[in-house]
Amino acid sequence: MKIIGLMSGTSADGIDAAILEIIPSKGLPKLRLLRFAVFPFPNGLRDRILRVADAGSGVTSEICRLNVLLGELFAKAAISVTRRADVAMRDVALIGSHGQTIAHLPDPKAEYGVPIRSTLQIGEPSIIAERTGITTVADFRPRDLAADGEGAPLTPYLHALLFRHPHRSRIVLNLGGIANLTFLPKGRGLRGVLAFDTGPGNVLIDGLVARLTGGAMSIDLDGRIAASGEVEPRLLRWLMAHPYFRRKPPKSTGREEFGPTLIDALLQRAAARNVAEEDLVATVTAFTARSVALHVRRDLPRNTALVELITCGGGASNPMLIKQLQEALPEGRLLFADEAGFPGRAIEASAFALLAYLTANSLPGNLPRITGATHSVILGKIIPGKGFRGIR
Repeated sequence: MKIIGLMSGTSADGIDAAILEIIPSKGLPKLRLLRFAVFPFPNGLRDRILRVADAGSGVTSEICRLNVLLGELFAKAAISVTRRADVAMRDVALIGSHGQTIAHLPDPKAEYGVPIRSTLQIGEPSIIAERTGITTVADFRPRDLAADGEGAPLTPYLHALLFRHPHRSRIVLNLGGIANLTFLPKGRGLRGVLAFDTGPGNVLIDGLVARLTGGAMSIDLDGRIAASGEVEPRLLRWLMAHPYFRRKPPKSTGREEFGPTLIDALLQRAAARNVAEEDLVATVTAFTARSVALHVRRDLPRNTALVELITCGGGASNPMLIKQLQEALPEGRLLFADEAGFPGRAIEASAFALLAYLTANSLPGNLPRITGATHSVILGKIIPGKGFRGIR
């Protein structure tokens, strides 16, 4: 079964598209990556997405238009990745699309006597199914939320399939916009796997650089700004006191907690102390690494810091962030996902191809001990393609 996986992360820098061949087998399915490609967003679109993702700034009509526009772009990405893989569209069984998250609010808030957990991903799957003719599975998070889960993280199933080792424990650390880790104890299958969001990945570094440069830069390329500065200890202590770090897993987070509001407060404190811009970027980079290390030491089994740490996501290409991470976890052996056997940038898109496969086979895709859901559920909504004859 050939399946396309599509997603755009918290950083909203473009569409990741992977086409996998998934083969049923005893236990976990086997998979082979046929092609992976990244399709950057057109100029100005990232800014529009981030504006509606910022709390209180979204305009309903803009969200409505972006939902359709992103659906069109996701469909184009699916068509393009099949061409690059030299695979005919008629040979693709399914598309799994995560879409673009613009809000993730998993903490229950009582409204009219009902505890409300909510999340919103846009990138209209009906358009993807219509343009490609392929049955599309999308909107994976809400069913887990309905079962009292966090709706995240959803990648640990794939992490276990790709990286679990029979003789040694590992941690998979995704340094996307938000950082999340998956602990894989030695052995096979899904037993004992732990996962949760640790806090910021690239989101604070990118947001701060964009603010400091007036939008001229959107990332700290190769960690050069951080490398030219020094960590400001008082600001770092203040950041490490963030209430998210007092929460125990299961937990997940997003730009709502580690986005513009926190950057505003950080800039205010930095101005009061006359902190140089490069020192501010260095401090936020150290904060990102230290927040990961805090969770590894506190929330995972003892001696976990000694295991292999497999890094992936955009932050894995930031040498200063990796350096800070190695300093914060000196006992661990850091390696990139590519060194461990699978292209790091392709992991998240591949995860949603796998989740679509599970849904099509009436198999649950969430891991309740990870998301906090009361039970396992089949994830996603199915949009029939042309010639749809039901899910077998």
